[in-house]
Amino acid sequence: MSQPQKVGFVSLGCPKALVDSERILTQLRFDGYEVSPSYTDAGVVIVNTCGFIDSAKEESLAAIGEALEENGRVLVTGCMGGGEQANLVLERHPKVLGITGPAAYEEVLSEVRRVLPNPHKPDPKLDLIPAQGVKLTPRHYAYLKISEGCNHRCQFCIIPSLRGDLVSRPIGDVMREAEQLARSGVKELLVISQDTSAYGVDIKYRTDFWDGRPLKSDLINLATALGDLGIWVRLHYVYPYPHVDNIIPLMAEGKILPYLDIPLQHGSPSVLKRMRRPAAAEKTLDRIKAWRAVCPDITLRSTFIVGFPGETEAEFEELLGFIKEASLDRVGCFKYSAVEGAAANLLDNPVSEAVKEERWHRFMALQQEISSARLKQKIGHSLDVIVDEITPDGAIGRSKGDAPEIDGAVYLRDNTGLQPGNIVSRKVTDADDYDLWTD
Repeated sequence: MSQPQKVGFVSLGCPKALVDSERILTQLRFDGYEVSPSYTDAGVVIVNTCGFIDSAKEESLAAIGEALEENGRVLVTGCMGGGEQANLVLERHPKVLGITGPAAYEEVLSEVRRVLPNPHKPDPKLDLIPAQGVKLTPRHYAYLKISEGCNHRCQFCIIPSLRGDLVSRPIGDVMREAEQLARSGVKELLVISQDTSAYGVDIKYRTDFWDGRPLKSDLINLATALGDLGIWVRLHYVYPYPHVDNIIPLMAEGKILPYLDIPLQHGSPSVLKRMRRPAAAEKTLDRIKAWRAVCPDITLRSTFIVGFPGETEAEFEELLGFIKEASLDRVGCFKYSAVEGAAANLLDNPVSEAVKEERWHRFMALQQEISSARLKQKIGHSLDVIVDEITPDGAIGRSKGDAPEIDGAVYLRDNTGLQPGNIVSRKVTDADDYDLWTD
């Protein structure tokens, strides 16, 4: 019997790209290929790239270079595989064997078959593939991508040119994948897309079927159906549109996690207007107050940009005032960086790097105070914690208010009988600026 060909894989970028990698790897396994954990015995190496900002591009180009040096046979896919960025890859690394764009699953497989024909045909009795497919996350949580692309045209973003306009998956397809993941032992689903709150708008919220039930492909029906699975459901990249208000009662009822990742980007109306941000005119602070009135335990996380072209000191002060009043639980902040192809590159009055740096430190100092104060309020209260890791000193997990890799951690002093994926209740005994400790 012929031996299967081996393929190496390097996955870079955001969780949405990680899902693309999982789908490609799953299809490779179905086609009878093996995935190699090293460069040395791989017949070809696939590099799934990120091209959103300059530092991500450089990381991707470096990874391609390393794969070429270590193996010599490389296929490139992902965000740097489309448009002008593909030319950049070829300029830097002309020896790559082929390039495909983001979410181009069939094209990637065609390229692999072209450069590495595989005579091995998988035997269902021997080549076991998990029903949920190949996952790159720990067994107890998984990302669930509900759509591709984005309809917005934010000045600083090139996602629509990389991944196209919004394309929502029918709700039946999403729910079948989610159900299979739950059956396989996943305890937490992280719902992702470029704009989760816009889910279904492109297909006019078309009715689809899951488990014999007719469901409209919209966010409220999706959240409700996911809540029926009986596992943690966490929503990411949700813009504060009015219809999102309908999701908050589901959180208060415990159907889905009381957690919203809302990419606000700034707090000054004039900066948001220059950014061409969606929902910039919404009364976001009033909406946040209303959400907390319905679900007091809700955790809100967001990201912001300082130093956007034209940002004045007064506008930055507006941002500081916004985060002080919003009192968000989890916040990330980035210094504005020009992205090749972004419309913001044409704006006047760039902010100097020194000013960006100074504003970033002021922003983070204020948010650190806010985060610390909010976490200290949890001392003495019991929280549900999902265990991620067992250590000699105890266990490390996350509360319902912590997404993996981007938020804080909960440190458990006692790991007796615990294993990753367990969900346990613990009383909080201490807190710092970002993390919690329990008994």
